[in-house]
Amino acid sequence: MLLGDGVPSITTDLATAEMVKVAANSFLATKISFINAMAEICEVANADVVTLARALGYDNRIGAGFLNAGLGFGGGCLPKDIRAFSARAGELGAADAVSFLREVDKINLRRRERLVSLVGGLLGGDFLGKQIAVLGAAFKPNSDDVRDSPALNVAATIHLKGASVRVHDPRALENAKKMFPTLTYCADVEDACRGADLVVHATEWDEYQKIKPAALTALVCQPILVDARNALNYDLWTASGWQVHALGRGNLPRQAL
Repeated sequence: MLLGDGVPSITTDLATAEMVKVAANSFLATKISFINAMAEICEVANADVVTLARALGYDNRIGAGFLNAGLGFGGGCLPKDIRAFSARAGELGAADAVSFLREVDKINLRRRERLVSLVGGLLGGDFLGKQIAVLGAAFKPNSDDVRDSPALNVAATIHLKGASVRVHDPRALENAKKMFPTLTYCADVEDACRGADLVVHATEWDEYQKIKPAALTALVCQPILVDARNALNYDLWTASGWQVHALGRGNLPRQAL
């Protein structure tokens, strides 16, 4: 059926077929970590990684896919595959050929640390007694998968630093509860944000694009948003009185509280 629909087909040996899978995921992981490395530089150079990614995407040698800077990748494939690929290459005596994947992994994990650091700075350096709303628990939208989820990892880390964390996700709450039962889980966005000192947008669900920020302003203690996925409408949120911060967007104007 698929072949009849014109889907390309390649017949090859087992070793090459195995390589296709890990090479594809390693390439995608590298592309994501590359734009997140650029985000790190944009933060200190006062540049905008979103505009940078858009410009790079117009180059047909590069393409726009997987150039969304933010909190990085997770799930059960990319992290596992790049680590397993590195290990297997070492067993085959070719570790140097994929040594860059170790840096890809480090860059990816560093985005989580950077987000926690940013949140801490916005809270005055003290998480204790603060209430944080985290929008998103799944590692990507349209999924209930929380394996190696950057969103859930950040929520748990903030909680361990002394903050009360309220998490919302359209589909992944039950799996998230099994992973981190000490967090508070909310069935709706309003409940998660009620009384929050800061709101973190951590998984880019379409539902969060439809949020009316003005409706949340009266619910939170402080209208501070950290858009860790660079996916929300900055102008809409700031027009509703929110102070918006994002990863890799050093030149965003800041609206005073």
